[in-house]
Formats: sequence, C-alpha cells, structure tokens
Amino acid sequence: MNVLSSICYGGDYNPEQWPEEIWYEDAQLMQKAGVNLVSLGIFSWSKIEPSDGLFDFEWLDKVIDILYDHGVYVNLGTATATTPAWFVKKYPDSLPTDESGVILSFGSRQHYCPNHPQLITHIKRLVRAIAERYKNHPALKMWHVNNEYACHVSKCFCENCAVAFRKWLKERYKTIDELNERWGTNFWGQRYNNWDEINPPKKAPTFINPSQELDYYRFMNDSILRLFLTEKEVLREVTPNIPISTNFMGSFKPLNYFQWAQHVDIVTWDSYPDPREGLPIQHAMMNDLMRSLRKGQPFILMEQVTSHVNWRDINVPKPPGVMRLWSYATIARGADGIMFFQWRQSRAGAEKFHGAMVPHFLNENNRIYREVTQLGQELKKLDCLVGSRIKAEVAIIFDWENWWAVELSSKPHNKLRYISIVEAYYRELYKRNIAVDFVRPSDDLTKYKVVIAPILYMVKEGEDEKLRQFVASGGTLIVSFFSGIVDENDRVYLGGYPGPLRDILGIFVEEFVPYPETKVNKIYSNDGEYDCTTWADIIRLEGAEPLATFKGDWYAGLPVVTRNCYGKGEGIYVGTYPDSNYLGKLLEQVLVKHHINPILEVAENVEVQQRETDEWKCLIIINHNDYEVTLSLPEDKVYQNMIDGKCFRGGELRIQGVDVAVLREHDEAGKV
Repeated sequence: MNVLSSICYGGDYNPEQWPEEIWYEDAQLMQKAGVNLVSLGIFSWSKIEPSDGLFDFEWLDKVIDILYDHGVYVNLGTATATTPAWFVKKYPDSLPTDESGVILSFGSRQHYCPNHPQLITHIKRLVRAIAERYKNHPALKMWHVNNEYACHVSKCFCENCAVAFRKWLKERYKTIDELNERWGTNFWGQRYNNWDEINPPKKAPTFINPSQELDYYRFMNDSILRLFLTEKEVLREVTPNIPISTNFMGSFKPLNYFQWAQHVDIVTWDSYPDPREGLPIQHAMMNDLMRSLRKGQPFILMEQVTSHVNWRDINVPKPPGVMRLWSYATIARGADGIMFFQWRQSRAGAEKFHGAMVPHFLNENNRIYREVTQLGQELKKLDCLVGSRIKAEVAIIFDWENWWAVELSSKPHNKLRYISIVEAYYRELYKRNIAVDFVRPSDDLTKYKVVIAPILYMVKEGEDEKLRQFVASGGTLIVSFFSGIVDENDRVYLGGYPGPLRDILGIFVEEFVPYPETKVNKIYSNDGEYDCTTWADIIRLEGAEPLATFKGDWYAGLPVVTRNCYGKGEGIYVGTYPDSNYLGKLLEQVLVKHHINPILEVAENVEVQQRETDEWKCLIIINHNDYEVTLSLPEDKVYQNMIDGKCFRGGELRIQGVDVAVLREHDEAGKV
C-alpha cells in the first residue's frame, strides 16, 4: 500500500508550539524544501481536548488547510501519545507502576498504564472525534497511531495489570495445573493453587521464575498491542481506505514487531544511528529487518535527525553530506519515505536541542536547511522506486520471544546480547553486499538458499520441522552456539543439546564453557588459525564432520565448527563466537557453494543494493568513504543516473566521497 505516488518526504510537525504567523512561513519553507508529507498532532491530546469531553479543532483545521494549500499532505496523529493533565488528575490510578512499586508521575510523556479501563474509553472517544472530523479532508493520507509505543514504559506492575495478567493466563493455559506445569512452579515451592495468587513479576529477593517473566513479556506486548488495535478499529470503521501505522523503533526489545507488523498497513520506524560509531551497519540491519516484517513490502523511515540528537551523553552531529548519504542508504534497503523528527527545532522542552529540518537560526547559508532542501528536490526524481522490492537469497532468523528468553537471568553466560550475535553474522554479509531478509523460524523458507540462526535458544513446537524441511530440500542452515535449548516456556529439552535440532546438525553438545570477558581462545581450520571469544561448546559428533577445532584449554582438539549432510542440504554448527575473519570466510564458502554473489565488486565501505520490479532494476550505490572510488559496471548495459538524468554505457564509474549514485538499467536502445 503506497501512501503517495512519490517518495514521502517531511517530518514531525508541531505547530501548536508556534504562533499562527509561523505556520504560513513553515508551509512556504516546506514547499521550497520539497516536503510532501508531515506527521501532525502526535502529542496534541491536551490541545484538542483541553477538558474532559470538550474538543477544539479550530487550530488544527487551519493548519491542515494551510499545509494542503501548499501541496503538503498529512500523516495525522491520533494524539494519544501522552494523556492530558486533566486525565491524570481525574484518574490518578492511570499512572504506571514500576517493578519496585513506584508510581511514575506526570510531567514527561507516555505516563499511562496500558490496562487502565478509562484509558481505553477515552482513547476511543478521542480517536473517533478526530477521524470523523477529517475523514473527508483531501490532505489526509495516513494515520499515525500514538507514538513509539512502550518507549519509556514497556512494563507496568499495577493492580490493573495484575488483574489483566491473570485473565491473560487463564485464556492461555485454561487450568491452574497446566500453568504450574508450564512454569515449573514445583521448583522453590512456587506452586499456585488459585489464579488470584498470581501477580506480575515484581522486584523479588532473588531470581524470579523465568517462565513467569517470559510470559509477562508476552502479556505486556499484547496489552500494548491492544491499545493500537483499539485505535485501528475506530479508524478502519471511519476511514476504511486510509493507511494506518505506528512508528516502530528497530531493535526495540519489548515489542514483538513481527506480530505487530501484521496489524499495520505499512511499516514505519525511527532510526538514530550514532555518528561516533562510523559505518552505520546496525542501521542497515534494522532497515532490512523493518522491510522483512511485512515480507519485503517497502517501509517508511518515519524519524531520523538532520544533525544531532539531544539524549546521548555527547550528541555528535552528522558531518556534511552524511544525512543525505544515510537517507539514500535507507532507500536502497527498501524505504519509500524519508522523514525526520522534527520540522522546526523547538524553543522549549526536553528536546529543544534535538536537531530539526529548520534549526533555531535559519538563513540562506544554513547547512542543515540547505542539505534538507537538496535531498527533498532530489527525491522528487525517484518516483519510479516507489513500490519496488529487494530480492534476497539469504535470511537471518530473528525472533523476539527468543530474544526475551535468551536474555533472562540465571543463564550460563549472563552477558550474552542477542542483537550483538545477530549483528556479527549480518556484518559479514553487509560487507560483501549480499542482500538479506529477516525471518521467523516458523516462516516459509523455501525462497532462500541459506538461513542463519544466531542463538536460536528457544525452539517452539513445529519450528524445528520448518528448518528440517528447508535443509532436506537443499538449503544450508547455519546455527550458532546456545541454540535448541528450551521450549516456548523456557523449559529445557531433555536428551541432549541442541534438542530438536540435533538430527539436522549431527552433533551432541555435552557441556557449555562460557568465557570471562578477557578470555581469547584459538580455533584451527584448514586455512589458518583464528580467535574466538565468549563461549565454547563441548561437541560430540553424531554424523557431522569437523570444519574447525579448538586449539587451547582442556578441550583442545575437539570440534568447534561442524558440518552435517541432511537430505539434499547441510547443517553447519558454530560452537563459539569466532572472529570476523573466520566468520567471513565461512560465510563466503557457503555463498560460493550456492552461487550467491554481490551485484557488483566494489571497494571497501561502498554499499550496493538493487531495487526492482518485474520491468526494471535500479542500482543504488553508497560511498561511505571520504574519498573518490572507482567501480566497473557491466559494459553491455546502459544506465540512467536518476539524480542528474544522464544516460551512459556501463564501464568505469567514479563516485565522489560521501556521495551516491542511483542508476536505472536501460537496454541498448535506451529503453527501460
């Protein structure tokens, strides 16, 4: 579902922070900058409904009309991101409670319990009033529901949540005996005899039951999703043809975005990579993840910053050209929109030093607005990209519930970070410009040749069979250490690790050896010696062959990386955290076997992706270096540079430092 027929470009607009004369100036500046869409009214509940049941839309009517008259459409917020002061005063028990029993106060944002009954009632009334007011306005192109759900309050432990949690558990487990069995409550005498004995997992003397903690993650995810679905139901009824979304936050642990994505019409997300980190690899990874949430459907980058944020310890600005570069890198990985927080930099409030499209001081020489305008005018030339897709033959398994489970306490290694292990594998594919999708272990994997499963600690019922079918049909499955350990309730699979994956991998893991942070071991393979850290599995072969062995410690000589033939495919197991040199070579061998190649051979730190339709292909090349690079394009093809419009035959192409090329393929006659 396309929001506009062109690339969406704009940002969060908060006119309620400014006098009316500024609204006209803003609209003119937006027009000059190429802005065609703004997110409006996100934090406006107290302005739209200044007292209980009294609505004031006069100011919002005027703003929307001004924008529309200047060619700017609206992604209209439902204004539910922050409850008003009058609501909190009337319903003080709507404030959230943390795990220690502390009630959080008004004066920030997102200060509400997701299970408060009056919150649901008032949300329905507010959203219906907004939707009915603007359902026929031609400026309305999209609904922006709430804002960054759970960003600040991902769990509440109040009595409202306790009651709702018990109801959720009854629906899930049916009987108290089944719950006790699934949670293993005979350990430490935690058995429950009545539902009303169960409470949220608040702060306790020591380790909390991990199965209970895991279910509370699920419960809070579902509770917050219910808020979104409450609004969606009203919006769909009143405006059935307007796309509905809410902005995700990439690698945000508390919410299962694969589950959420099934309920939005288009994925939108917020990204704030730190310029201090250099090459924005995790930003690229999250772009690929966001694109994958709805099986390759293009997404919209709903928020990024033009220069610097305000909430890090030191807020380093993006150097000249980097905002443009990273915006194109986002489009290269499937974005149909580039948006910012926010349009005009605030004069007051907690984010007054957060960068914006229009900074505090604006003149014709201002770098920020100049770059904003350049990008906006360039994106007008890329309408053809809207709706195009990216084809990948490699997938990485990403599972939010597995993430929750693997990082619960009382593990062999309590400093394992799921995202870091996933990124280690992704990084090697990124460096080689191999397109990557992210999938759940329950997804259809038949379109892929290679599937990677980093720390697939939890394997739910039926997921192993999906992986078994994939390998048996000729795929390569790469599995990391600490995988196949528990079921969906965090109960260990008995009979040997890696549990239900054991036959696919042809191994038995006898012991775990977690490493202290400073420990480095060595592994041997037939092409050299490499470092490994973090973890060692003591592996016994059950049909697999060793690809590498440990050099040091009491398990020297035992296998660490193995390969097992299964059906027409193979299962590869990596029983440690190898350095990038080894991991890169291992992945290269697998890619070569499956004839998976980069689109172009390019210099280091040059990113290449291809978007395509059934009729055409378009290369997007990003030079992250600060110096010029030269690359070779196939000489039998003709390309059009979509930014400057020039056509040329393939061959040598130079790209300046911190610059991009968007090249649409043409045939010999110059036709697309």
